[in-house]
Amino acid sequence: MSENFYIKNLPNGLTLLGQQMDQVASAAITLLVAGGASHDPTGLEGAAAVASEWCLRGAGDRNTRQLNDDLDALGCQHHESVTSEHIQFSAAQLGRNLADVLAIYADIIRRPRLEDSTFEPSRALVIQTLASLEDEPARKCGLLLQERFYPQPLGRLIYGRAESLQAMSHDAAREHIRSCLNPRGSILAVTGSFDWHVFCDVAEHCFGDWPEQPVEPIKTTLPPAGLTHIPKDSTQTHIALAHRSAAVSAPRYYAARMAETVLSGGMSGRLFTEVREKRGLAYHVSSHYHSLKEFAGMFTYAGTPPDRAQQTFEVTVGELRRLVEGIEPDEMDRARTQLKSALVMQGESTTARADALAGDWYHLRRLRSLSELSEAIEKVTPEEVLAYLREFPAENFTVLTIGPEPLDISLIDG
Repeated sequence: MSENFYIKNLPNGLTLLGQQMDQVASAAITLLVAGGASHDPTGLEGAAAVASEWCLRGAGDRNTRQLNDDLDALGCQHHESVTSEHIQFSAAQLGRNLADVLAIYADIIRRPRLEDSTFEPSRALVIQTLASLEDEPARKCGLLLQERFYPQPLGRLIYGRAESLQAMSHDAAREHIRSCLNPRGSILAVTGSFDWHVFCDVAEHCFGDWPEQPVEPIKTTLPPAGLTHIPKDSTQTHIALAHRSAAVSAPRYYAARMAETVLSGGMSGRLFTEVREKRGLAYHVSSHYHSLKEFAGMFTYAGTPPDRAQQTFEVTVGELRRLVEGIEPDEMDRARTQLKSALVMQGESTTARADALAGDWYHLRRLRSLSELSEAIEKVTPEEVLAYLREFPAENFTVLTIGPEPLDISLIDG
């Protein structure tokens, strides 16, 4: 597979990225627009999530049905999502249909209809998604933990609040959304079967005269942190905790990912072995790394019966802290293999590679090849992982639990 990258910055602030992939017939695009949940004004929390629905309900000369029909006719598999920083539009199709799909997305981003009649269905879907978290306490636990862990509004729940969604007017939402759909800081990545020069010509035709607008910097406040317990009459207690980690741009990033994998890399990970297999405390336990641009954390989750929740919590924290005492060579070898396997699978997906290019540019302002990533993983030594664990110790946890009773967190106080 070719790992030649293409980069072009348009005068209006939009960055074009590309990587051709041999032996594929598809092409995928990822468009990041800097209007994620952290940009939602006070009182309009959830506007970004509404935008991700509303923009697809008619654009340019097409109404909702015509827009969907035209994307389907091009074999386009598309997905829209919201993160703290961005609204993300992703699409995959045959390479020969890329230009036509780009033209449609130019309408979606630049000329969304945002009609009064389609606002209510868009808002209703976000309200339903927010309400559905009550039936997914593990997911709710993770999302609310991010809100408590990261500085505000960076950790804000992407779906907003029921009260802000109910009070949201179409006029206020429309004004905010149009101000966020801005080329300045936006990223358009393409991977797969395409011609870079043709792609640039089409992208410049579609987006080159997209007028930029001033971008207001986000003002952050300290995170709430601490312990939060949400009472719920349930046969399970959901435990989520987070502590600081190295951001993607930090020197210790690869060591952080190795530590994550030693802790939680499949059935051989320490948490699975010690918490689930040896003691039978939790039906699920895992850690995962998550990073915003300047802040990152190691997030750990365990689901357990209430009568075992306290022991589960203590054993889990103990394993997080014990890692700094040493890592066995076979653990390093397994972690290295797992991370490299994930890279190979990512490299075979045009959609995953487009997402990776856009993410690299946002976090690093450069692009990393699969070979660079593989070499960086290969070079991580146990000593470097231990140095990372000493720099980012398993301390000062932010904890969130959902279940019948709160936990005693005196184990981690101070």
